[in-house]
Amino acid sequence: MLGTLYLIPCPISDETHPWDVLPQTNRDVMDSLDYFIVENTRSARRFLSRAGIERAIDTLEFRELNEHTAAGREVEELVKPLLEGRSAGVISEAGVPGVADPGALVVEACHRHGVKVVPLVGPSSIILSVMASGLNGQSFAFNGYLPVKTPERTRAIRNLERRAHVEKQSQLFIEAPYRNVKLMENLLLTLSPDTRLTLAIDITSPSEYIVTRTVGEWKRATLPEMNKRPAIFIIG
Repeated sequence: MLGTLYLIPCPISDETHPWDVLPQTNRDVMDSLDYFIVENTRSARRFLSRAGIERAIDTLEFRELNEHTAAGREVEELVKPLLEGRSAGVISEAGVPGVADPGALVVEACHRHGVKVVPLVGPSSIILSVMASGLNGQSFAFNGYLPVKTPERTRAIRNLERRAHVEKQSQLFIEAPYRNVKLMENLLLTLSPDTRLTLAIDITSPSEYIVTRTVGEWKRATLPEMNKRPAIFIIG
């Protein structure tokens, strides 16, 4: 009999207690598992400890799946226990596994092997930012990171703006937190004044900030502190 792969969301912000943003029904699944496939062992152990799961943390097995994990044999080794009947939980560093997250590799492998995959309910910064933006939630695209170099990034921004206007599709993207300020400056220099731009910072934390303005309005406003704070940007 095959095991089951559970996708276990965790808080987006370290300032948020797990049970403030997760349904209590997740607890039974978390208590039942002793094998976890995680993006970062340290943060996963901290999350499970704060959640107060029944099993002692030191009795659990953690295997890492991150940007350094090669598709193929390494992923197959992670799935092997499930093929032998053991269930596992996948935990991202923040938010939901498998979305903008390397956990998708083990999910894909489980589907190939006929292993049941069960997503649990929890906070997704992508969905929450769209919900609170007031931009088009019927059609939107998450584009990950934009190019780092200014000329390529400017071209990417113009392309996303065109898609937002022509296709009426909200365009989401992120940046390494320490480059947020540079990206915001590039956006305000590149986008048209009437283009709407959402800035969503520290989602679900006490310092959460989600505001949508036109670019013209952003230029006249005092920008929030965004350096080294996780943020999502949306063009609409």
